[in-house]
Amino acid sequence: MSNVQPIKVAVLAMGGEGGGVLADWIVDLGEHNGYYAQTTSVPGVAQRTGATIYYVELFPRDLTGSNSRTPVLALMPLPGDVDVVLASELMEAGRAVQRGLVTADRTTLVTSTHRVYSIAEKAAMGDGRVDSDTLIAHAKQAAKRFVRFDMAEAAEATGSVISAVLFGALAGTGVLPFSRKQFEETIERGGVGVKPSLRAFDLAYRRGGFDAPTEGAEAEVAPPAISTHPATVKLLARVRSELPPEAQAFSIEGVRRLIDYQDTAYAAFYLNRLSELRRALPVDDTTLLREIARYLALWMSYEDTIRVADLKTRGSRFARVRDEVRADESQLLAINEFMHPRIEEICETLPAALGRWLAQPHWVNRLVRRFTRSGRVVTTSSLRGYLTLYAVSRLRGMRRRTLRYQLENARIEDWLERIIETAKLNPALAIEVAQCQRLVKGYSDTHARGLKNYQTVMAAVGRAGARIAPATLRELRDAALADEHGNRLHEALRRYALA
Repeated sequence: MSNVQPIKVAVLAMGGEGGGVLADWIVDLGEHNGYYAQTTSVPGVAQRTGATIYYVELFPRDLTGSNSRTPVLALMPLPGDVDVVLASELMEAGRAVQRGLVTADRTTLVTSTHRVYSIAEKAAMGDGRVDSDTLIAHAKQAAKRFVRFDMAEAAEATGSVISAVLFGALAGTGVLPFSRKQFEETIERGGVGVKPSLRAFDLAYRRGGFDAPTEGAEAEVAPPAISTHPATVKLLARVRSELPPEAQAFSIEGVRRLIDYQDTAYAAFYLNRLSELRRALPVDDTTLLREIARYLALWMSYEDTIRVADLKTRGSRFARVRDEVRADESQLLAINEFMHPRIEEICETLPAALGRWLAQPHWVNRLVRRFTRSGRVVTTSSLRGYLTLYAVSRLRGMRRRTLRYQLENARIEDWLERIIETAKLNPALAIEVAQCQRLVKGYSDTHARGLKNYQTVMAAVGRAGARIAPATLRELRDAALADEHGNRLHEALRRYALA
């Protein structure tokens, strides 16, 4: 009996995903079926910087004997000593592998393949997302058995939560010494959300017996909706007649984006710029024109206070938030937005002359700066909060007279001129210059940091001229995207003697 070990289960789940409920179900399952059971939890720092780890140990009562003492069970999982790991999201499975909780000689790893992006991934200047295929490959190599599928989708389809899906997948693996009926009885004893939980359990149970995702029929891809508005139809006809096929996909998306951002006249201005560029370029380089079409649309739809207010007051956003928190129509939903517009954003939202006057150092500037020193919480689900942001969003009609528009338009014109001049000497380098627009993104402080890095890179290009290699400029851009504070960029500039 001294060699008998408890069954050790680790559950990694984020806040709101029912990880505690799942751990309690496993404990209840064991206690009602002849096992000692114990659960503990170690909370993460925050909901997405670290998940809570729930740890469960199960030990059979019939092995202890009537005269034996109650076994002492551990409080935390140890690397290399876990039988089952349940992860509510793919990154959490990766964290379990990284911690050594998953081992090839004993661990069954059950995880959802959907992603909830971490703060670091979202805050990255470039594409900071961790590659899901890489995570899956490492997890598959580390685990004895690896069961995975999109459990968030399964929970959504059954009107349940991901904890019920994980419980069903765990049952389906057969790694615990309990029958399906015993699992289902555990859910029924809980007495809350029993029917949807059993639906989710059933769906996941059938998937839990497969190590690899079940291959299903290919999903039908709906063709994009074709607008019938005369002005839009005219713009799309211009794209097809004035631009080469290689650049049309990005150009059509650019038209759609800029109509949504401003209006059809602004989208027409975008096409005018592309047509003029095509005539000004020394060679008809379709790759360069395609990249310009892509990044010009992004720059012309820059994030300003008007855009932020518009997005936050759209009906689709309220519907999405209600869907994400699973609130039904009978429930009240409160949405609190933390907003901290700096005086710079206020100046740039005003008509250009007034904005420049307010930006100067005088008593009005100091007064406004004083009131914008700290952020504000705006409840957009309240009438007052909604109308406040809605009023800001309606300033869209005067956007092209604002200081921000003048500043961004001047930067865009300078960027386009630089591309044309560079293309005359080095077309490959011109493509890299076009792609440097990736550095200019976001809102408020994020935009300010990105713009500073962009200006630093462009200054280096200006000093070096055509002698800078396209690969070098690409490395400088990647360094700027990798570090929002610009430290890696300055290191690269010094390395190439471009500082």
